[in-house]
Amino acid sequence: MKKQPLNSFAIIGAGMVGTAIGFLLKKAGYKITAIADKSPAALKRAQAYIGGESFRNPQEAVQRADCILITTPDDKISSACREIALCPAIKNKLVFHMSGAGDLDILDSAKKAGASVGSIHPLQSFSSIDQAIKNIPGSYFAVTSDNKAQAPAKNIVRNLGGIPFLISSNQKPLYHAAACIASNYFVSLMNTVESIYQAIGLNEKDAKKAYLPLVYGSLRNIEKSDSISSLTGPIARGDLGTIKKHISAISKNLPQYSSLYSSLGLITVKVAQKKGTLNARQAKEINAILKGVKK
Repeated sequence: MKKQPLNSFAIIGAGMVGTAIGFLLKKAGYKITAIADKSPAALKRAQAYIGGESFRNPQEAVQRADCILITTPDDKISSACREIALCPAIKNKLVFHMSGAGDLDILDSAKKAGASVGSIHPLQSFSSIDQAIKNIPGSYFAVTSDNKAQAPAKNIVRNLGGIPFLISSNQKPLYHAAACIASNYFVSLMNTVESIYQAIGLNEKDAKKAYLPLVYGSLRNIEKSDSISSLTGPIARGDLGTIKKHISAISKNLPQYSSLYSSLGLITVKVAQKKGTLNARQAKEINAILKGVKK
């Protein structure tokens, strides 16, 4: 693994992602010379994983590193950057944030102070530090940066075991929205499935055991081919009677999920048409049913 010519890193924000990234950088042979966070408990936990000196003042951390990674919550990145930009040592250093939706404008204060700036965001879901350490290698990372920071950013990602791809600042909100649908909304969707199965008498544990093989099977189909050809079910078959039964049952028993079923159904109609299993007449009829249009 080819390492970029950086000697040391400072982590600003000792949360789950910052700690996991620091651990993996250290494992790759880099020096984590400083960690900064307002929370003594967070600093203690992060230090156990990655070492380095710990500071409550992020400006002190900046003086001890070539590259500064801001891994605070998104709404604190700009203020953290303004704080470290006051340190004269920031000039000619690299400053990265790890927000999925945030553009480079939130690092303007560091750029104006003479630093090169960028963003690296792992397209991955983390529920704990240890899980993040396991999940990051092999993940794709969205990279957005100025010219000087681009090559170092890609090398950092590669040394984390990730795969970098470039996106512009104005593409980041769409990129991150897709990530939220793939991860966060997927979790919410599975919670909906559990709720429906619990309504017919299964407990949470049994519901999960029942639907997970179906989910894994669908994911394997997508992995093997693509999302369009993997579509199955009543909409793909043009089975109007089954769709009407679904709508009636959900409306009667769990009306809070009616709009979700219909909204996803309308999208599924379009996928089925792309697959070629649904003609225009069938699509029109199903859309009318899903929209509650009565003939």
